[in-house]
Amino acid sequence: MPAFNKILVANRGEIACRVMRTAHALGYRTVAVFSEADAQALHVQMADEAVCIGPAQVNQSYLQIDTIIAAAQKTAADAIHPGYGFLSENAEFARACEAAGITFIGPSVEAIHLMGSKRLSKIAMLEAGVPCIPGYEGAAQDDATLNEQAQRIGYPLMIKASAGGGGRGMRLVESPTDLTEQLSTARSEALNAFGSGELILERAVIKPRHVEIQVFGDQHGNLVYLGERDCSVQRRHQKVVEEAPCPIMTESLRQAMGEAAVKAAASVNYVGAGTVEFLLDQSGDFYFLEMNTRLQVEHPVTELVTGQDLVAWQISVAQGLPLPLKQEQIRLSGHAMEVRLYAEDPVNGFLPQTGKVLRWQPALLEGVRIDHGLREGQLVSPFYDPMLAKIIAYGATREEARRKLARAVEDCVLLGVKANQRFLANLLKHPQFAAGNATTAFVSEDFSDDPSLSAAAISSKELALAAALFYQDSAMGRAHQPGLSGWSNAASPALNYQLDSSDDSVQLTVHIVQAGEQPKLRVNHGVHCFELQLLSADGLDCSVEIDGVRQRYAYQLTGTTLHLFGHNGSLKIHNATHTTIGSTETAGNGLVKAPMDGAIVAVLVEPGSHVTKGQLLVVLEAMKMEHPLKASIDGVISRVQVNQGEQVKNRQLLVEIQANDADVLAS
Repeated sequence: MPAFNKILVANRGEIACRVMRTAHALGYRTVAVFSEADAQALHVQMADEAVCIGPAQVNQSYLQIDTIIAAAQKTAADAIHPGYGFLSENAEFARACEAAGITFIGPSVEAIHLMGSKRLSKIAMLEAGVPCIPGYEGAAQDDATLNEQAQRIGYPLMIKASAGGGGRGMRLVESPTDLTEQLSTARSEALNAFGSGELILERAVIKPRHVEIQVFGDQHGNLVYLGERDCSVQRRHQKVVEEAPCPIMTESLRQAMGEAAVKAAASVNYVGAGTVEFLLDQSGDFYFLEMNTRLQVEHPVTELVTGQDLVAWQISVAQGLPLPLKQEQIRLSGHAMEVRLYAEDPVNGFLPQTGKVLRWQPALLEGVRIDHGLREGQLVSPFYDPMLAKIIAYGATREEARRKLARAVEDCVLLGVKANQRFLANLLKHPQFAAGNATTAFVSEDFSDDPSLSAAAISSKELALAAALFYQDSAMGRAHQPGLSGWSNAASPALNYQLDSSDDSVQLTVHIVQAGEQPKLRVNHGVHCFELQLLSADGLDCSVEIDGVRQRYAYQLTGTTLHLFGHNGSLKIHNATHTTIGSTETAGNGLVKAPMDGAIVAVLVEPGSHVTKGQLLVVLEAMKMEHPLKASIDGVISRVQVNQGEQVKNRQLLVEIQANDADVLAS
């Protein structure tokens, strides 16, 4: 008799969808939980049943243990899969499942508790003989103790939140003068993200590789490792590219790291899927970093090179069955690589983005897998992590996987929300990465001046196409009005267009060479001139021939706004030809506005305060990260229009600064 029949997935987005796909394939019924903000989400539609568990804020919905247990009881779900993030590494959640007689598809309460603390897990690993980085993992957390221990460890050093990961609560400290401020920031961010401000200190390992080992254990004492993943390409300690196998791995090093990972797991009698993370230095020595007691975001690359379904393994082990394979039966074949598609703007410091998904069309390429939870028309809100999808490619060689992945990133059509596609595509094509030489310092050192990190002007060809689409839209409108001849075959006088995008405004001249259902146009933009023919345009996709070369573009045109999927990703172009141009805000005007929807976690000034340019005024929390908002000028605070704890909207005015007289005269 099976131990369970219906699985509640205590998560959202792509991981909830991914777990449900395997659960359905194995014949299980599934239950989704969702916040009010996720009522129309894809994971809700995929599940057999769904239960609303509260408002959009995670601490009122996806982190509410009692509410999730109640949803399982209401739907008679007898197992819960936590996915990753949220409650996946929460020992109290696993304990609550156990108390309710519900199978928790994950490790034991004791393993989660121990490995969920960087401090306690490091102590346990030292006792188990697993190589660890020198540092401080003591219980005393006062600043005086941490300063004293930092002096002992030496600089540079890392501050890390003991209770979590993903770069939150993590800071690199170069000198003693920065330590106190960085401790305060890391502690605050850790407390907000994980509910614990406990920190550890570690010696900084310079330019290492981040290599992790996938381990699996069953209830019969069997433990195996399924190869490694290289996660060295990171930005602010968050993984950007993950691949398997590691480009510089040898059989002897793989065995040594794998056996160390199994030793770590065995020390806590580990059951289920787990990942032991190591730093691999340039001399070939490796050090324990942490153990994640859950499925990793990057698990698909391991699945592709081993041919195994790790979620199926999790469900099987939770049922009490032995592992499907022994260590000697596990084989690695080919190469797999994954990137994370985020709603963020690399040009503006990777600021998370919100908005409506107007179009989502995943790339369809052989050897490419895309895990996502997106639906056209859904809103990307500020309440959750900005990851939209994972794009994964498999090839016989690393180069084949890299090449496929770069194309897949460029071919995924996303309109309506800014994303990091250009950043990812450029990174995958970078010679240093292509050669397999990237370390954790790659993005900050070798990639810091990449064009994807600066604003890119829309190409003249794309502007010409935009003008043609605006022309066709207006011509079609005229064609359906009695007495007007928008679709005559006679040539017409030149039309002047003003197109705006971001901070740019350009002038174009369109000469109608031939009107009709497939208009031929000549478009002038400065010194550039294009001969263009619209072969088809149905409101979703267009086929255009420009200077004798045919290409296809995805687009959506609503009124005077065109969303066009171009060579730099999603473009938003406004037809301002008939719009009166007003004044715009300028930098340094003393107005501090919210860069996105979010919650105010700190207000550090009050009316009458004297401030200097660059001084921290307000801290905004959005998409699990804290964003400091600073003064753009010297002056006096004239108004503070927000309080700690308030939810604010994108572009909402928060603080006004009255410039000093000298600044006014200088401007």
